[in-house]
Amino acid sequence: MTTIALRRERRISTPADPSEFSSGSYRYRDSRFNTIAVKVFPGERYVTTANEMIVTVLGSCVSACIRDPVAGIGGMNHFMLPDSGDSFWDQTSPSMRYGNVAMEWLINDILTRGGLRQRLEVKVFGGANVMRGTSDIGHRNAVFVEHYLAAEGIPIAAAHLRGSLPRRIHYFPVSGSVMLLELRRAGDLSIVELESRYQTKLQTNAVAGSAELF
Repeated sequence: MTTIALRRERRISTPADPSEFSSGSYRYRDSRFNTIAVKVFPGERYVTTANEMIVTVLGSCVSACIRDPVAGIGGMNHFMLPDSGDSFWDQTSPSMRYGNVAMEWLINDILTRGGLRQRLEVKVFGGANVMRGTSDIGHRNAVFVEHYLAAEGIPIAAAHLRGSLPRRIHYFPVSGSVMLLELRRAGDLSIVELESRYQTKLQTNAVAGSAELF
């Protein structure tokens, strides 16, 4: 049975130099965890073989944390909308906002670097309905990622989906561990405003089996 531990968290970070592996994501040294961290924003993905931490903040968005523990490679995506159809598959950056493209790119990145599909360990997070007065896009994202992985025959090792609170995710691809914080303080809820602006832009532009709460 999955054990979930609650922990109070205090984090102090200092910037680190950019890396060729950052793929546009923000890279810094996190003194709380004494490691290099990479922050993944909406519409991005990051894959690594290094012993580092991948971080994102999710409201209605969903992130999949995927690794091959034998090949020693893993990564995270961050998507905001469930499915693009076929419209954006040739445009890597814009298309990553969509779940079907984000999942395909992340899995392919891992497989092309030596991962095997049958060894993939997948953990999924997010999909909260945090934006008042809008559709239930968060829960639709959650349904999408569950259906996508079922259709691909890839089991979900751990999940923390739906609800109404934003989340911050810390993923360690080497160990597969995930630390999750539900954001309740007013200052933390800026992710709602960020996603609202991102949603408006889109519209106008037509752990081994456990997650630790802290």
